[in-house]
Amino acid sequence: MSLLQTLDYSVLQQCMHCGMCLPTCPTYADTKLERHSPRGRIAMMRSAVDAAIGRGGEPAIGEPFAREMYDCLGCMACQSACPAGVDYAVLFEAARSDAEQAQVLPGDKRRFWRWLTLEVIFMRPWLLRLIGCGLRLWQRTGLDRWLRRWRYFGLLPRDLAELEPQTPRIAPEFSDALIAAVERPRGQVAHRVVLLTGCMQDLVFSQINRDCADVLLVHGCEVITPRQQPCCGSLHAHNGALNLARDLARRLIDSVDLDSVDAIVSNAGGCGSHLKTYGHLLAEDPCYAPRARQWDSKLRDIHEWLAHIGVKPTQAEEGAPAVTYHESCHLCHAQRVSRQPREVLAAIQGLELRELPEATWCCGSAGIYNITQPERSQRLLQRKIKAIDGTQANCVATANPGCHLQIQRGLDGRAVEVAHPVSLLAKAYRAEGRC
Repeated sequence: MSLLQTLDYSVLQQCMHCGMCLPTCPTYADTKLERHSPRGRIAMMRSAVDAAIGRGGEPAIGEPFAREMYDCLGCMACQSACPAGVDYAVLFEAARSDAEQAQVLPGDKRRFWRWLTLEVIFMRPWLLRLIGCGLRLWQRTGLDRWLRRWRYFGLLPRDLAELEPQTPRIAPEFSDALIAAVERPRGQVAHRVVLLTGCMQDLVFSQINRDCADVLLVHGCEVITPRQQPCCGSLHAHNGALNLARDLARRLIDSVDLDSVDAIVSNAGGCGSHLKTYGHLLAEDPCYAPRARQWDSKLRDIHEWLAHIGVKPTQAEEGAPAVTYHESCHLCHAQRVSRQPREVLAAIQGLELRELPEATWCCGSAGIYNITQPERSQRLLQRKIKAIDGTQANCVATANPGCHLQIQRGLDGRAVEVAHPVSLLAKAYRAEGRC
């Protein structure tokens, strides 16, 4: 049965068609077309379900429906704006899952890449890291830059040749090499927490994971970091592969002794928003539903956790850069964590924080949106870079690896650093010899 049909019908009816979501939606702002708005997409979902109810069968989902669901960034800005509290995230994931089940999007190549990424690479942490090791070696030789200059002699297919320059630099070491399985603070243990290291965060920004571990240690936390952590499943859930997302959720839950820890800490906005929905994702699983609810009750974004236990103040180094803060969509809109990252930055006394205009407007990364919809993604990126330039800040703080990479690429050689807020805090603590 269609997932949209299995939802409580009142969820589909909840939209009042008031239009409060329209000015917050990047795709609607780009085209001014109703179908490119949250209200328009919900109308399409309801129409499909109503037609199925009338026929007593499955929704008639065609290619236009599927393309519209994938045209959505999934930024959840509409949820922040909605006065009726519509749970767009649930509708969005169900609609994409139905679109995949209907198999109405053409292209064997699309199906191949979807199978390779979702069903093979991101289901096997060892394989993802092996690919990361290969990429690291390739990048260290400098062959990637040399061949890029010569456009790979025309040997790469055009779509791959266009995507290759976006390949991120792989970190010198992954998180398991930088962080022990269990680390204890210098003084008394006040809390026991699990640190989730993520996929892209692990491969590209493992130092951010190390920074987070150090900051947690300064705050009296015993830090437990499970080895070879699987993907959280957000990539799968946002691309209609909910059964694979459930499988990954079970694996991650199994890696943690939920009864023995005070919090499970995530430091990536996109991952965290999905990690907090395991209770909903596994609600129909009799074995995992209670543990998934317990998982949700303990899952915290790192800024959220630090604000909860009280961020310890520190002093900015002399000559510290002026900082502006870009809000990850899934951190501010999906998790509703907006004040806490600013509290973390404010704890660095003497640090100049310059507010970013349209701080909550999507940068265009949106998971793999910059790959699937490069033109619109680029327009959103340029809008974001223009706002950053206007602040004349020397550093952009952001708490999501996709945003980090996207903004870094958009800055294009400018003398502006991109950093995680907790990394800035860790740097200040280290300067004082506290970690």
